[in-house]
Amino acid sequence: MSRTLRVIDGDTASAGPAPGETPLRIAIATNDMEYLGAHFGSAKKFAVYEVWKSGHRFIEAHEFDNVTKQKGKHDDQDDKITPKVEALRGCALLFALAIGGPSAAKIVKAGVHPIKRKDPEPIEAVLEQVQVMLNGTPPPFLRKILGTFDKPSFMDDYAQETV
Repeated sequence: MSRTLRVIDGDTASAGPAPGETPLRIAIATNDMEYLGAHFGSAKKFAVYEVWKSGHRFIEAHEFDNVTKQKGKHDDQDDKITPKVEALRGCALLFALAIGGPSAAKIVKAGVHPIKRKDPEPIEAVLEQVQVMLNGTPPPFLRKILGTFDKPSFMDDYAQETV
């Protein structure tokens, strides 16, 4: 069983993304809503945020009663992964300490890019790192998600070489 808590924000005066800037929706695997500190399968919660160049906001939390025990084997009789994949709908990125191959394939198929972290860290630090990434030169996978990926053509390369 899973539960979702959504924030309904009636305050339209609060600062949000700049006009024309689309916020990036990310999910963070957590057990306590303070730290990125869980593997995908054993995460009791996903904290979902929108992040943009100058800020971020909490959107929702998904809580799961049925999680894996991280023993390397999954109970085929009880699908614990599909509800988690469904909870990630609309997210572009998932931050987790680890994720198994079959689970990673399912979330990639759902349009979510998994990012594994080696050690637990505060959720606030993850959000700040995403903002830094958005303000700098995002990696190609993120530029593609944001719709800012301009792949140079062969003629662009040729024109630069002949100048």
